[in-house]
Amino acid sequence: MPALHGVGVLVTRPEQQAMPLCRLLEMEGASTLRLPAVEIRAIGNRRETAASLGKLEDFAVIIFTSTNAVRFGASLLDQRRDLTLAALGPATSRALNHAGYRVAVQPHGTFDSESLLLQPQLEHPAGRRILIIKGSGGRPFLEQELENRGARVVTASVYERVPARPGPTVLAALFDSFIGGAVQVITATSMEIAGNLLKLASPALRSEFERVHWLVPGGRIALGVRELGLPAPLVQAESAEDHDLVAALIRWRSSESGA
Repeated sequence: MPALHGVGVLVTRPEQQAMPLCRLLEMEGASTLRLPAVEIRAIGNRRETAASLGKLEDFAVIIFTSTNAVRFGASLLDQRRDLTLAALGPATSRALNHAGYRVAVQPHGTFDSESLLLQPQLEHPAGRRILIIKGSGGRPFLEQELENRGARVVTASVYERVPARPGPTVLAALFDSFIGGAVQVITATSMEIAGNLLKLASPALRSEFERVHWLVPGGRIALGVRELGLPAPLVQAESAEDHDLVAALIRWRSSESGA
């Protein structure tokens, strides 16, 4: 019997990012429902942004913070293959590879800003120009820490995350899925997703959210959802990578079944 047989998972990533995770979960026997809690939209004018950056070769490192940063910002590289590129995690690195670029700097072990900053190219950046291609808002830690180390940091925000607004019919159907026992796990791969989910929930749906397990990547998100007042049991993955999320669910399912 597949490892996740009988487990229903509500996948809350933006639509384009949800499908690969759904496929992996379904391969392990899970059933999936999708409710994107965040929508991704391009922002800015590519030509204006490129002009504001100046010469790309003046940047010691160009950092892409996410697959969406690659999706909306890779064109800023202007097909240059001689630049030093950094990616915040394997998925971002793969996206750059698929776009035809080689990644020289990426974290090892855990895939976050803290791990990226341990890499030699970023440990002592004083006086060097560094470009961060990112979404608007988000966690400012990477930029702030590089500036604290003396780097001259430039940021290019190429997309924005906006809360999804599912209609009452969608939310009613979701509530029925919970009542019918179709959902045992909710994914929350960022604080933004977790916060948006809780905001859109009616009191009755919020009660259902608190009854099932939440799958989160790493201790920072786990702590964050607790600070949002969510008492639901948590399943903690090593990262937000699809395979790590699925592996965490398999470990949880195994422990629950006593296997």
